[in-house]
Amino acid sequence: MRSLDRCLLVVLTAAVLLPGLALADIKIGFINPIKVLEMAPQAEAARNDLEREFAQRKEDLEAEDASIKRAEEKLGRDTAIMSESERQKLERDVLSRKRDVRRAKEEFRDDLNLRRNDELAKLQKEVLKVINELAKEKGFDLIVGEGVVYASEAIDISEQVLQRLRQLPVPANTKSSKKPGE
Repeated sequence: MRSLDRCLLVVLTAAVLLPGLALADIKIGFINPIKVLEMAPQAEAARNDLEREFAQRKEDLEAEDASIKRAEEKLGRDTAIMSESERQKLERDVLSRKRDVRRAKEEFRDDLNLRRNDELAKLQKEVLKVINELAKEKGFDLIVGEGVVYASEAIDISEQVLQRLRQLPVPANTKSSKKPGE
């Protein structure tokens, strides 16, 4: 059981078991983490940065795919007029290039996923900081997020968190267009 779920369970159990504790004295808030992570301006900036960072590699892979397709079409179209050695050489070349592109695409996906996870971790850290600041300022005893079946709009503080995130400076692109390790 996650610590947030455990905390909620302890608070609710205490509220039920201890007759002197009134629920009205506990201020509970709810945050929709998916909404906040999708709508935060920092998330949009991170998506744009990643797109710029990986655009050239994506274009290069697409161009190589198109080039391989042209070579395959030539092979299919000109097989009858090619010598056996030319045909075999072109087949080997196409096969080798397909393998290289497949490896490059896998490396591209891995690099993109690593960078996306890095950016998500930074954003989650920023969101958590804002939630903690807001909770302390507004006097919340408990803020819950994931795993909530129902939360009234009266306790949903997602918009307040988003407003705070919108007030923070959006970091500029600090990564270069080079792939990791270059």
